[in-house]
Amino acid sequence: MSSSTTKHHNHDHDQPHDHDHNHQHTGKGAHKHSHHHGHGGHSHSHAHTSNKKSLTLSFFLIFSFMIVEVIGGFVTNSLALLSDAGHMLSDAAALGLSLLAMIWGQRKASNSKTYGYKRFEVLAAFINGVALVVISLYIFWEAFQRFSQPQGVASTGMLIIAVIGLLVNIAAAYVLMKGEGASSNLNMRSALLHVMGDMLGSVGAIAAALLIMAFGWNLADPIASVIVAVLVLISAYRITRDSVHILMEGTPVDIDTAQMTADLEGIEHVMGVHDLHVWSLTSELPLLSCHLRISDMAQGTAILQAARTLLQGQYGIGHITIQLETPDIACEVNEH
Repeated sequence: MSSSTTKHHNHDHDQPHDHDHNHQHTGKGAHKHSHHHGHGGHSHSHAHTSNKKSLTLSFFLIFSFMIVEVIGGFVTNSLALLSDAGHMLSDAAALGLSLLAMIWGQRKASNSKTYGYKRFEVLAAFINGVALVVISLYIFWEAFQRFSQPQGVASTGMLIIAVIGLLVNIAAAYVLMKGEGASSNLNMRSALLHVMGDMLGSVGAIAAALLIMAFGWNLADPIASVIVAVLVLISAYRITRDSVHILMEGTPVDIDTAQMTADLEGIEHVMGVHDLHVWSLTSELPLLSCHLRISDMAQGTAILQAARTLLQGQYGIGHITIQLETPDIACEVNEH
């Protein structure tokens, strides 16, 4: 004979909510399972709206000037300007993709996409990172060609366009940094890195233009391109590495699973922890699942509450799934 108790709280996605699911059977072969999901929906929604506005304004700023810089690069025959324009083109695509990811991320979960489309933000960041790598390699190749055959550059026009470009990039970076997720949201961070790379590109083009004007040193143009390409490549590596880590279900870098296991085992009546998995759906949403082996199933509710308080308070994890087991009814362990 068995009994089952299930408790649900229905909630609206955009409001603060707290969701608990407890499922308990008594008798032989019993397991107790708890699922908890809680976060502040209002603050998340506000940050989301702020980020979307920042991305939209930055996109139009970057895209508009990119057209000017492409034309200016051809007119002045400046590789530094053309490489910066190429980077700005990738920026415009990156910002547009980030914006699309943010809009798609709002779509509701379905039977086939039970987490919704939030992971698309990480996929967008990965595509952005790969695009930056490709553009950096192209700039290296073009610069190599110019080292062997230096070309004349219209330095005055190059300087004017580069200065305007720097001002546009500063404005776009300022708009993005005002967004509430600029530091923690991987997608926003990738967009900001693109724009910061552009700022460096504009600084490099300004320096090259001044050197050409002062000393007639046309090699300054490809040299500036290479310096920018190196800096862009570093940013590309970081954002690609971080997004791949999330896509591979890696443990968030700020979480020590060994310490977490020790903390959980320190809860009264907990005898051991296994099948502990911590991963991220997006850069801002860590998830956890684990099995706790306990000495007394009658203490199950208190143990679940203690574990939930620990994981939320010390590790900032809101989406928690825990299964309780006693030694005589433990499920088969399947460690990966």
